[in-house]
Amino acid sequence: MTLDRYADAVGDLDPADGEVATAELVVTDDVLVKAFVLAAGSEIDPHEHADATNVFHVLEGEPTVIRGDESERLAAPAVVHNARGDVHGARNDTDERAVITASLCPLP
Repeated sequence: MTLDRYADAVGDLDPADGEVATAELVVTDDVLVKAFVLAAGSEIDPHEHADATNVFHVLEGEPTVIRGDESERLAAPAVVHNARGDVHGARNDTDERAVITASLCPLP
């Protein structure tokens, strides 16, 4: 048995170019941790959470993270804080897969 939920949840995800695959790693009454596997050319559309903080953890690859009018290509490992109401998203402009997790707390 392992305490790590990452390898089992994300290891087999292999989205086609332009696609994003997801897996829920932790779901409780007060937090959601979700993994996003971004294939080449894929995007998590910019969106906001008015009542929750969202933290991205870049675990693999070099996704471009978007917050408001800013965007920055980040290499793993990296952490990005998206405050309540911040418009945020990510895209993969590379030919290699990128993996981020998003922690949402508290759950709306």
